[in-house]
Amino acid sequence: MVHIPSSQIGVVVAQTLILVLGGLITHFSYRAYRRTGAAQHYWLTLGFGIVTTGAIVGGVLDLAVGTYVGEELLVTSVFISSAMTAAGLGVILYSLYVK
Repeated sequence: MVHIPSSQIGVVVAQTLILVLGGLITHFSYRAYRRTGAAQHYWLTLGFGIVTTGAIVGGVLDLAVGTYVGEELLVTSVFISSAMTAAGLGVILYSLYVK
C-alpha cells in the first residue's frame, strides 16, 4: 500500500476548494459580463480566472512534480502561483477603475 502524507491530502482538499469557488466566481462574473457587456465585468472575470488558474497550476506542480524532482521545482511552483495571483489581483484592481 502507498502511504500518502496528510499534508498532501490537505493540499488536494484546499486546491479542490480553490478550483470550485474560484470557478464559480469566474463563472458568475462572466455571466454578469454577458448580461451587461460592461468592461468592468470582463476584467473582473479575467482577473478571477488568472487567480484561480495560478493557484491550481502551483498546486499541481507542487504535488505532481515537486515531490519527485526536488526543492528547486518547489520554489518555481510557488513563484508561478504567486506571480499569477499578483497578476490576477492587478487585473481585478484595474476592473475597479475601468469606465
